[in-house]
Amino acid sequence: MLPTTSPAIAGNLPEYSVGELSSKLKRTVEEAFGLVRVRGEISGFKRAASGHLYLTLKDAEANLDAVCWKGQAARLGFRPEDGLEVVCTGRLTTYPSRSRYQLVIERMEPAGVGALMALLEERRRRLAAEGLFDQARKRPLPYLPEVIGVVTSPTGAVIRDILHRLRERFPRRVLLWPVLVQGEGAAEQVAAAIAGFNGLPSDGAVPRPDLLIVARGGGSIEDLWAFNEEIVVRAAAASAIPLISAVGHETDTTLIDFASDRRAPTPTAAAEMAVPVRAELIGGLLEREQRLVGAFLRETERRRERLAALARALPEPRRLLEQASQRLDELAGNLRRALEIGLGRRRERYAAIAGRIRGTPLRRLVEREQRDLSRLALRLGQAVGRGLDLRTERLRAAGSLLASYSYRGVLERGFALVRDAEGRPLHSAAAARQAEAVEIEFHDGRVGYVAARRPGGGRGRGSGGQGSLF
Repeated sequence: MLPTTSPAIAGNLPEYSVGELSSKLKRTVEEAFGLVRVRGEISGFKRAASGHLYLTLKDAEANLDAVCWKGQAARLGFRPEDGLEVVCTGRLTTYPSRSRYQLVIERMEPAGVGALMALLEERRRRLAAEGLFDQARKRPLPYLPEVIGVVTSPTGAVIRDILHRLRERFPRRVLLWPVLVQGEGAAEQVAAAIAGFNGLPSDGAVPRPDLLIVARGGGSIEDLWAFNEEIVVRAAAASAIPLISAVGHETDTTLIDFASDRRAPTPTAAAEMAVPVRAELIGGLLEREQRLVGAFLRETERRRERLAALARALPEPRRLLEQASQRLDELAGNLRRALEIGLGRRRERYAAIAGRIRGTPLRRLVEREQRDLSRLALRLGQAVGRGLDLRTERLRAAGSLLASYSYRGVLERGFALVRDAEGRPLHSAAAARQAEAVEIEFHDGRVGYVAARRPGGGRGRGSGGQGSLF
């Protein structure tokens, strides 16, 4: 049997409309839970087009709807996502249209560094499985880039440190793409900057960089979280321009470090990786120049010595020409005699044949053959003469070339050649002192002398210590 309320009791209860009761419930909940901290795992995360965040906090026992308005969402130090355990601070309120209560989040933070690290490790494994961190994808950095693109905050010390170090090492043109480096929207801006630099035309008004540097100063894991976002990692991996990541300090590691072509421990170190030291390059070039000049001089001297040795080994040109001229005269005389004898024999033969056939119809044929033979003999004599003239000219040219290499040309310029008694050249004063006798050859003849002997078997010397030849 169902319990019933007596008419008297029912008459004493106030009567509310649905809206009035919902308002009283709202005030009661907000007064009782004006500021609370709730710990739970994010589920059903959604970012509306307006910028508001909607999510559900859950644990093993219950679920709690939550909302984070656009202003507070922009100040978050990380990007919320499903599966992340967080601690939210805010106020509890109701949503009368749905008869539901919800948490209005004013502050959200990960539930300890361990939660972020677990999320970071899971994301790293997933992206690595796609091959975004493979070494084969990494490109070498240009040795001396003309233009360097920097993605960082325009107001921090990072850009000043990079510019200062570039001026010290090797000044280059720098293009800055200003971005947020933490907070809401930072990841999207960094990814858009990397894609924007890659989208510049190579021949446009704004030059396309040869190298990119994505940089930020140190901070907590929450401060650096924008560089762990998937959108930033994929933009870095897809960059066609070689990219250096310089996020945080030496001990900080973000996912963009794995996707970049080179990781720098600090922004200053990134500038050092980007360009060489100009003074060292100039010193290296000067050293190579000196080595090149030295090698050239040594090779020139070696070839000069070899040429001199070859010149000394050449025989005397006049002797070669005398033998060749004599041989040519002999061959020319033999050729002329042979031609005269051959032609005489053929004339006799044709005369005999002509005598036998004289008076026959073949007489005219023989006479024509004789005329042809005479013409051929004339042409043969002319050809022999031209051949002899051509060979004579070649021989004369060869003689001139040999004469240019002869030591006699040196003698004609006023020098003299000294030989010993056996005709061997003497190349030093010491050798001349040791010789029994010497012969001096000038351009117009030779003069022979006998070396004077010193008392005791030595050769006499003049007042200056030089051995006398007279």
